[in-house]
Amino acid sequence: MQVGTIRPFTIDVPQSALEDLKARLANTRWPEKETVDDWDQGVPLAYAQDLAAYWRDEYDWRKVEARLNGHPNFLATIDGLDIHFLHIRSDNPDARPLVLTHGWPGSVIEFLDVVEPLSADYHLVIPSLPGYGFSGKPTEAKWSVEHIAAAWDALMVALGYTRYFAQGGDWGSAVTCAIGGNHADHCAGIHVNMIVGQPDPATMADLTDDEKAYLARFQWYRTKDNGYSTQHATRPQTVGYGLADSPVGQMCWIVEKCHGWTDCGHQPGGQSIGGHPENALSKDAMLDTVSLYWLTNSAASSARLYWHSFAQFGFGEIHVPTGCSLFPLEIMRLSRRWAEGRYKNIVYWNELDRGGHFAAWEQPDLFAAEVRAAFGVMAL
Repeated sequence: MQVGTIRPFTIDVPQSALEDLKARLANTRWPEKETVDDWDQGVPLAYAQDLAAYWRDEYDWRKVEARLNGHPNFLATIDGLDIHFLHIRSDNPDARPLVLTHGWPGSVIEFLDVVEPLSADYHLVIPSLPGYGFSGKPTEAKWSVEHIAAAWDALMVALGYTRYFAQGGDWGSAVTCAIGGNHADHCAGIHVNMIVGQPDPATMADLTDDEKAYLARFQWYRTKDNGYSTQHATRPQTVGYGLADSPVGQMCWIVEKCHGWTDCGHQPGGQSIGGHPENALSKDAMLDTVSLYWLTNSAASSARLYWHSFAQFGFGEIHVPTGCSLFPLEIMRLSRRWAEGRYKNIVYWNELDRGGHFAAWEQPDLFAAEVRAAFGVMAL
């Protein structure tokens, strides 16, 4: 895959876009209140109104914009598409290269709090997925997980990193697994905080208590919480119209997952109708990511990753050294014996007592420690 021009990039959202956002928030047409007293029907009206008012009257996009611009930003043309990425070179002469990949509804923002601890020992490359954030929006139906993995591999090599590590969660986990599976000539090892695989059918008659809990959590996700995924995978363009036109729609589409997928005080078993998202993420933290999706008009383009990838999604074996960190409120968790059916060279395994799907964003200290521990037992 060809990597073209790599050039510096500065994020500078026009003030007119921020003023348009405030006007749209002020003119929101609201639905009626839900008929339950929890989050079981989605984001409650009262909380949506409170968060939208804060977004309109108090939130400051320029703060996170300045944080992002505080690191070196670049655009690289890869296979005809501009890819945005942060590139933080470590001062450590023994630092090793590491590419970090986010998922949906994430962004490069979720890694900002781990840049400092990780850059002590790693050269960090943090790309925005195609169609996300400040990366270009694909105009061809080819940017699947495997295609992105090939693009990331080409980018790392173009930056001079012919041997590197890869890390990811959510779609970032799928991309990272594809890098490990398809580009082992350059990738020396991977770490994932969402372990993408399948339970072993031969174990179903002899499940451990933990495995029963993992299956219950994932079954809850499948029966109650994955409507967004079905829509993204089948009709991403249609859902994009509403989210591109309504900032409150975009906000609730994302904040629902900040509630359901974080360790914010849910009921036993992980059914995400209890708890409150601000127990895990602040208003500003959530609105940083919501604003990024809104200001880059990325609702439809980010959703298309599901359409591009689900039809050909697989669970191929991975033989590079692998580290796995299981956070308790992850939506997909595998026991080690299940994971070993796909990951054939697990060199690090740890199950943590707090944290959820957005590990780097929600628990940056724990996440950074896990990454360091996993790659600490791997060699380039």
